[in-house]
Amino acid sequence: MTEPPRRFWAVVPAAGSGARMRTDIPKQYLPLAGRSVLDRTLGALLAGGVFERLVVVLAAGDGHWCDSPLADDARVITTTGAASRCESVSNGLARLSEFADGDDWVAVHDAARPCVTAQDLQNVLSAAQVHADGALLAIRVTDTLKSADAQDRVSATLDRERLWRALTPQVFPLQTLRTALETAMSGGLQPTDEAQAMELAGYRPRLVQGRADNLKITRPDDLQLAEAVLRSAGND
Repeated sequence: MTEPPRRFWAVVPAAGSGARMRTDIPKQYLPLAGRSVLDRTLGALLAGGVFERLVVVLAAGDGHWCDSPLADDARVITTTGAASRCESVSNGLARLSEFADGDDWVAVHDAARPCVTAQDLQNVLSAAQVHADGALLAIRVTDTLKSADAQDRVSATLDRERLWRALTPQVFPLQTLRTALETAMSGGLQPTDEAQAMELAGYRPRLVQGRADNLKITRPDDLQLAEAVLRSAGND
């Protein structure tokens, strides 16, 4: 008997405050080309119809999500986050496990990356299906990189030949990722992305070249850059 295809789901951690944006509104709710950053991000994930459902991980007491036009969308469900990204993602995976099978694929994507393209999504999802350890979007480092001492003086120039800058989505088997995160946290570690949790568990995810304009909104100027990217792609 043929095994049923493994389905795709997504988790979007959106519980952060975005302190570096210097605004009272969490960065995921700041306006971006007529919609919120979060709505833009979720719209990009939903556009291709690839994902069964999205789990959005919200801060406790979030008072903004109810204003989103996607709050009543049956494809989007929510759960409550925690103090760190990895704890929030873990909560999202636990919520997702109520619907998904353990060997289904889950894509974790930053709420503040609204410019991810359909082609990049297709590329990373396709790579994950070929590589059992999962896959993540990333960009090869092209700048010269320096390490510094405690006084911010150059201590070394790093070999950039094998260095990449990690992006999202990052795609892994649901239960494998859930176990990797829980194991890391129980050992007192706080992985900064899902790939690191998988690495700590002994896996070697595949790096998939992504687009440089899949930027993460972190500082005020990033909003202007993201709007320019969206407008150039006809998503204004």
